[in-house]
Amino acid sequence: MILHMKPLNLAEVKETIVSLNEKKELREFLKKFEKFTLPKKSANELTNELKKINNPKLKEEYIIKITDFLPKTAQDLNKVFINISLDEKETNEILEIVRKY
Repeated sequence: MILHMKPLNLAEVKETIVSLNEKKELREFLKKFEKFTLPKKSANELTNELKKINNPKLKEEYIIKITDFLPKTAQDLNKVFINISLDEKETNEILEIVRKY
C-alpha cells in the first residue's frame, strides 16, 4: 500500500536505492546519468531556489525535472512542462537560477 508519494531528483533516488540490493537494474540505469546529475546538496539547493519563486505553474514534479535535466535554453525548459506555457519572464527567471548550477 502506498501511503505517500513524493517526487525525487536523481541524486535522492541514487541515495535511496543504495541499500536495496535487489534493485541492480535501477542502479545500472542511474549510472548512465551520473555524470550529468548534480550532487545531492546542489540539487536540493536548486530545488529550494525554484520553490521560492512561488509560481503556481511550477509544481513539485516540474521542479524535480528541471533539477535533473538542468535546461540551458527556453526550448529545453519548455520540454519539461506538459500543457503549460511559461511566459518569457517566467522562463528567464527559471533559467537564471538553473545557470548558477
